[in-house]
Amino acid sequence: MDYVAPISILQQQQVLSHTTHFIEMGGELLGRRFADVPVAFDLRGRTAGMYRVKGKQRLIRYNPWIFSKYFDDSLKVTVPHEVAHYLVDCLHGIAQVRPHGPEWRKIMDAFGVDSRATASFDLEGIPRRRQKQFPYRCGCQTHHLGTRRHHRVQRGEARYRCRDCGVALVNAGQ
Repeated sequence: MDYVAPISILQQQQVLSHTTHFIEMGGELLGRRFADVPVAFDLRGRTAGMYRVKGKQRLIRYNPWIFSKYFDDSLKVTVPHEVAHYLVDCLHGIAQVRPHGPEWRKIMDAFGVDSRATASFDLEGIPRRRQKQFPYRCGCQTHHLGTRRHHRVQRGEARYRCRDCGVALVNAGQ
């Protein structure tokens, strides 16, 4: 299978310009100034864009492979979608509203963009994020736990049982 190449530096600059444009447009519509938000082109997998808040750090992440395959659609829909999340966070606080609630939809409508929460893309040729699998045994078979569950078991935060025999899973890779 041939993989899609990620967007070029020139295309990244266009995405950054569109992001700034929608932040400024939001400022005009809402009657206040919003600071620029850092943007990263490091998102992988099935998601075209993501607005993230970690502590006091705000960040918009874009998937450079999906943008490459669907560049015009991503500029028209994904960029305003993520900027709307940022503006709602600045206005209301991320924990105070639903992610695609009425506050977010109102901004999307003001941008003149369809306010559907998700898009449907053909992901053929887009590299997928693969989670490492860890082998665990029970009384009847081998199970494969993903990274998150494996780490929860290792830290003693969780125990998992086989649905067939009911025996607790034990790490088979130790």
